[in-house]
Amino acid sequence: MAKKLARKTDKRLIKENMIGDLNESKSNFTSSWQGRIYVKDAQNSFIAKEMGIKEKGEYAIKVR
Repeated sequence: MAKKLARKTDKRLIKENMIGDLNESKSNFTSSWQGRIYVKDAQNSFIAKEMGIKEKGEYAIKVR
């Protein structure tokens, strides 16, 4: 199972082996995160609005 990393800017969780596909540096991600939330409908989700999430996907609640 691939380890998941959280993007430091928007807290989105991404598998470590997929970072190369995004053309981003690994330094933009961290393995130090806690909790996760999966957003299905960002427009109608109160929690997504509170966290500033605009797209569906899996996000970390706390990123260090």
